Amino acid sequence: MSAATPPVPRPQEPVEPQELFRLGTDADEPCLRADAARNRARLLEAAARLVAERGADGITMEEVAAAARVGKGTVFRRFGDRTGLLTALLDHSEKKFQAAFLSGPAPLGPGAPPVDRLRAFGLAMLRRTADELELQLAAEADAGRRYTVAPRRVLRHHVTLLLREAVPDADCELLAYTLMAQLDPALVHHLVRQCGMPPERLEAAWTDLVDRVTGSAAAR
Repeated sequence: MSAATPPVPRPQEPVEPQELFRLGTDADEPCLRADAARNRARLLEAAARLVAERGADGITMEEVAAAARVGKGTVFRRFGDRTGLLTALLDHSEKKFQAAFLSGPAPLGPGAPPVDRLRAFGLAMLRRTADELELQLAAEADAGRRYTVAPRRVLRHHVTLLLREAVPDADCELLAYTLMAQLDPALVHHLVRQCGMPPERLEAAWTDLVDRVTGSAAAR
């Protein structure tokens, strides 16, 4: 590859598209009071920071409350238990990411050629996974549901649509499974944490894979 990959925008607020799949944590509370909404945002920010530092198994509700500077009862009232908190944290991240590729700026969002969007999608996925690897591993579905959970179906559907634009003669549905396998959090954990590969190598490999699959390698 001879050309440097342009910077990929991180998922951004606000999150509004109606197409987004939710994990189900906050759909029943659409009209939080302003103070409750602020507390919820502070709790999610504190939880994300602690998960990144210690891993999902290494945090307690009490620690999250202390880090967010709210009472312990506030955490339990808002999320119920530790599982509810982690699910809400992943749901928040998922909605931001979905909003970014559905309606955010190009090349991750609409407005760029499909191959450029595929490249940007994988790079953004890898960087998101690196930022929240422990959380994604903790939330990984069991083998029987791994490919059917709503967020994963949304991501795969997006890749399938881009492939249909880029390589309409291919079996794009099956090819999307192949591409998504390279972005799997468990594989990223193995390659980066256990094999010591630099994240930049995974990003370069994704760009190379997309170019080869779509026949764009020669053009680059």
